[in-house]
Amino acid sequence: MRISAEWQKLTEAMIHRPGIEIAYAMLAPRPFLFERPFKITKAVREHESLERVLKENGVRVRVLRDTVVDEAEKSIDFRKKLEEKVKSTVRFFGTVESTNRATAEFVKNIETIDSSTLFQILTLEPAIDLKRDMDDLSVEYPTVYSNIPLANLYFMRDQQAVGNNGVVIGNMKKRQRSRETEITDFVISNALHENGVSRVSEDHSFEGGDFIPAGEFALIGTGPRTDMDGAMEVIRSGRFDFDEFFVVTNPIYDFMEGGTRDSMINMHLDTYFNIAGDGIAVTAFDLAKKAEGVVMGKGARGEYMETGRSNLYDYMRGKGYNFINLRLSEQMGYSSNFLTVSDRKILAVNVKQVIRKLLDENVFSRKLADMVRSDLAKKDSDRLFPERKDITDLGLDCITLELSELTGGYGGAHCMTAALNRN
Repeated sequence: MRISAEWQKLTEAMIHRPGIEIAYAMLAPRPFLFERPFKITKAVREHESLERVLKENGVRVRVLRDTVVDEAEKSIDFRKKLEEKVKSTVRFFGTVESTNRATAEFVKNIETIDSSTLFQILTLEPAIDLKRDMDDLSVEYPTVYSNIPLANLYFMRDQQAVGNNGVVIGNMKKRQRSRETEITDFVISNALHENGVSRVSEDHSFEGGDFIPAGEFALIGTGPRTDMDGAMEVIRSGRFDFDEFFVVTNPIYDFMEGGTRDSMINMHLDTYFNIAGDGIAVTAFDLAKKAEGVVMGKGARGEYMETGRSNLYDYMRGKGYNFINLRLSEQMGYSSNFLTVSDRKILAVNVKQVIRKLLDENVFSRKLADMVRSDLAKKDSDRLFPERKDITDLGLDCITLELSELTGGYGGAHCMTAALNRN
């Protein structure tokens, strides 16, 4: 697994088809870190379409569950590792006698459980509380809990980052997502047999949506989900051998200072910045000019040290990049969260439809909704990203995906795709 630049041709990627675990998030979207509830059946169709378009563009697509099942069917060793992982996940509660008996029965029967079900158990993290039926003490009835179902797992970008010298497994900031890295680490190391894997320590945080490689240099965002110590662990991991890194603090708009803001503004670097091709950056100028960062250059002995400071806009200008400026409405509609499949070819979100849904469902605060409506009332607002003339003039080939339901979890095509190899 090797990636040097975001615009290289994407040849292999991994995705996770949303399963029963996201049903829980429909009951309480915000506690599950979702933006809004959505129609699951339609969301699954959108995800199937994403997979199909990736394959049509020459990408080998690995569906997480299928990867686990296929490897378990052909490798006894992997199947045993999967069983052990599931054993460590399931919990039983009740009297000592009942929990010991249930645990022993589960361990005895686990060989008969198919691998697809074992994978589903991992995503649900179930616990079974055994209680006596007072009318018949010989009978127990179960109350089933799911500790923290991994509803965000379909955002496969965030659990890890692939560099030009291997893979770094991150450490998720939010407890709701902390176990996701256990699963992707398990699959990458044991099913995909990747040896070049490093891991961010439990003391610091790093998520893959904050990493964008750009050939001779790479960008790492810090903010709500990645901290500076986590970024430095990644830089020093040895898995990313770039001439320099620009570690940037993810910004917010001036009008949001000191008030309530939407998480989509600066959750990750890819929520306001992305690279669509060699020398082409897509961002909101207001945010890029506020995004202050540190340049970490490589010393004579290969160690990284601070060599300068800049903002994201000036730094990328200094690298010779042309910019596509995103308006407020476009940035809030996941415009920067596109997936580059090759130089100047991207899979973009259907921004107009997403923005309409966000406004119709009153997702934004009143102040932000008014500003978005005002922005949409401006000239040429019928042609939002990626349909604008300036984008066509730069020679970008944009494939617009129907993702208006799936984006309800807070992310677009970039967030949903773990890029494994580019060349």
